[in-house]
Amino acid sequence: MSKPFAACMIALLLAASPVVPDAGLHLVAATAFADDGDDGDDGGAFAGEGGGGASGLRGGGTRPPRFLRQFLRPFGGARQRAPRRVRAQPAPLPAQAEREIVAIGLTADDGATLEAAGYAILSQERLETLDQTLLKLRIPDGLSLEDARNAVRAINDEASADFNHFYRASAAGSSPACEGPACPPLEMVNWPLDARNCSGPVAIGMVDTGINPAHAIFKGADLEVVRISSEAEPPSGRQHGTAVAALLVGRVAERARGLVPDARLVAVDAFVGEGRAERAAAYDVVRALDLLVERQVRIVNLSLAGEDNRVLERMVRAVVGADIAIVAAVGNDGARAEPRFPAAYPGVIAVTAVDSRGRVYRRAVQGDHVDVAAPGVDIWTAASISGARTKTGTSFAAPFVTAALSKMLAADGDLSPAELERRLIADASDLGDPGRDPVYGAGLLDASRLCSRVVETAGK
Repeated sequence: MSKPFAACMIALLLAASPVVPDAGLHLVAATAFADDGDDGDDGGAFAGEGGGGASGLRGGGTRPPRFLRQFLRPFGGARQRAPRRVRAQPAPLPAQAEREIVAIGLTADDGATLEAAGYAILSQERLETLDQTLLKLRIPDGLSLEDARNAVRAINDEASADFNHFYRASAAGSSPACEGPACPPLEMVNWPLDARNCSGPVAIGMVDTGINPAHAIFKGADLEVVRISSEAEPPSGRQHGTAVAALLVGRVAERARGLVPDARLVAVDAFVGEGRAERAAAYDVVRALDLLVERQVRIVNLSLAGEDNRVLERMVRAVVGADIAIVAAVGNDGARAEPRFPAAYPGVIAVTAVDSRGRVYRRAVQGDHVDVAAPGVDIWTAASISGARTKTGTSFAAPFVTAALSKMLAADGDLSPAELERRLIADASDLGDPGRDPVYGAGLLDASRLCSRVVETAGK
């Protein structure tokens, strides 16, 4: 059908048909068909509010009948739509400090050599765990971070040096408020509801953000909070750390309950504020682990994730070598992400998160290093100031495994980290592909035998 013919048809149809008043759409003269659209207009016969051509039925507000609108549709009679807004993507957070290197195992002479080469020793601390000094160095001007790291490594083959990587809490924020108790995740892993009947005085450590010890859920809890991050830096928020700590030693409340409320918890705040987020430098994570070894904890919960770091890896090996189990969240960077650390280090128990139907959390990191799965989607736990809300992320799955190891140690305090991991994997309920897989590891945590083992050991 030609455009002149269509114009004639429109005139005949309008003459033969009444129009229906409508202030929202306006009929444009047939000359609109000549619009080639180069000026951004869609060239249609109908425009949205405020649209229209130089002539035709407009202003007074008339609308053609439905059959006429259907007739005109093939000629471009679509409503104009506002362009879709493209949400600006936030800038990626830095992966490490801009001009800093951390090192373990350098001698005093090595330090003097570095200072002579233009490095500055920003801070240093003696690590009792390794019986060595941890250094934080400022690199010389004009030297790239990678070249500076390689130069420090070349000074002493027995030392470990790396960037001062940042580690971030493995949380995905809060879920909308919903009705329901905190019991479904516990029932999912066969958790003994009366944890006091099968718990013992096992010391647990955690490295996380700040904690609100005044929260009602910690009333009566054996909780020590230590901040080691620099006082010159902005303090970290308390949302993440409070939620993780409450899952471990919080008392039983209406909507949230601690898994091992009788345990002793030493919580180290190694984080600093970073806008609306928090970060912990490798230097401070290493210091925090050293402090927890001094406090004689048996298990460390690390609901944080970041880059591979030689200095942190060396400290992790030392902690596990001191018969202290480390439980770490795999991270929330997605299934295609590279493994995150410290979860991917050998000897660390790497925990992924699943929802109430046993499906892996969509943002959980996957890989051969994944050991076990635990509930981590819509988990009721303490809010930062008062009350409770749901949280999602691999951060909130890790405490389930940490608590399970606590009960194993209550039954047999001589178990090594490797033996704890073997029992954990042997008891897990298979998920996904048969056998161990990179999504769920050995499967879902099963706590059904934890209390029976305590009773069996007590009866010996």
